[in-house]
Amino acid sequence: MSKLDAIVQQLKTQRDRAQKEMERLNAALLALGTLGNRNGTLRRVRTVQKRKPLSAAARKKIAAAQRARWAKWKAARRSN
Repeated sequence: MSKLDAIVQQLKTQRDRAQKEMERLNAALLALGTLGNRNGTLRRVRTVQKRKPLSAAARKKIAAAQRARWAKWKAARRSN
């Protein structure tokens, strides 16, 4: 019977260890959940990045580059 008692004691020890770990995980989840909003659910926060306005010269360069890309694409399409 001593082997059976030892096994039971070992299982109880593992159960207690797992229970303590679950309590720690629940506490961590609760702490992280309250960071999102008041009801405890996590919420993703989107930040809006402000863009610097482009100068007229920069817009012209971009437009010219895009027109060149389209012309190259159309020329390749015609040759096929």
